[in-house]
Amino acid sequence: MKRLDLIRHLEQHGCEFLREGGNHTIYVNRATKKVSAVPRHREIIEFTARKICMDLEIPRP
Repeated sequence: MKRLDLIRHLEQHGCEFLREGGNHTIYVNRATKKVSAVPRHREIIEFTARKICMDLEIPRP
């Protein structure tokens, strides 16, 4: 999955950019008070994308 597609999916479901880490971008779902890190790679493995969505408690892409 493309990184930009995942970020677009996160933002459509209420997640917000929190900060940039060393190798990751941190996103937060303020409704559920959950935080997850999105790696800074152009391609993100499907398993990782599903794990990020599970961590933030939003539907899978």
